[in-house]
Amino acid sequence: IKTLAKKGHRIVSFDLVSPDQLIHRYLEPWKDQIEYIQGDILNEEDLEKMTELRITKIVHAAVFTGILPTIESSKARSIVDINVLGTANLLELARKISIERFLYISSGAVYGIGRQSDEILHEESRINPNNLYSMTKYTSELLTKRYGELFNFDSVSVRLSGPYGPMEKITGHRVNQSVIKTWVGQALRGESIEIDDQSRRQEATYVMDIAEGVAAILDSPSLSYGVYNNASGEQSTLGEILRVLKNLCPGFEVKVVPFSEELDSMPKGRDNLTDITRLKEDVGFVPKFGLKEGIADYLEWHQTYNIRESTF
Repeated sequence: IKTLAKKGHRIVSFDLVSPDQLIHRYLEPWKDQIEYIQGDILNEEDLEKMTELRITKIVHAAVFTGILPTIESSKARSIVDINVLGTANLLELARKISIERFLYISSGAVYGIGRQSDEILHEESRINPNNLYSMTKYTSELLTKRYGELFNFDSVSVRLSGPYGPMEKITGHRVNQSVIKTWVGQALRGESIEIDDQSRRQEATYVMDIAEGVAAILDSPSLSYGVYNNASGEQSTLGEILRVLKNLCPGFEVKVVPFSEELDSMPKGRDNLTDITRLKEDVGFVPKFGLKEGIADYLEWHQTYNIRESTF
């Protein structure tokens, strides 16, 4: 919302919960460009409110990120309803109001896990979703594509990889958090960080770059493809992430500990690098934040907004 508002868009924010004080403070400079509507994408009466507004483009990012096995098994039907039926409801809205472009926020999770570590993931790489979250994300990509074809509006899916940064928090539909968010909180509190394998690699993409990439795709005069990867295009080991954080926020200790099931159960990124050639060449967007710049900006955001883990 912030990125689109800075580019001059007027925005309707449709969300399950009303904006809190942090959101209002974060978006204060652009408050006159933003209208907030509280509603549920599974409630057609809530969505009907949107038909009366002059909406020309939709960015669909509502999702149940039920990645953790305990959540997947206990909330399976909710994951499917929100992630598939919710997408269908928004596509129906797009059809009714003759939208110009519908952008679906998908995920690199559709590529699956357990791939060869040297494989680079392109948009045309084999899809291999392995849980309900990734399956429903890919299903929504297909629905988005077909609705665009049937009802003559631009439709595109954007696969994110390794997002971290401002406004990430635990919610009723997203319990798992990025490892950088967890570690930044521990570092700012002066707590020790335990790790059992510093060599594990993952992609980390700063959310400001993600937002800029999404905006570039949304506003592009024309698109050559129906799917775009949106990632940093770089990988780091967990040890490298910790060293960057240590240099920027030195008041914490890193403890290398033996393998434990608790640490092993933390959500992991894939070992594979994500190719972002389409994003660069077709849309003209190049990520601006490297790992150091992203973590530094994230730390500054915590300090500027006086973020406390108990409230965020």
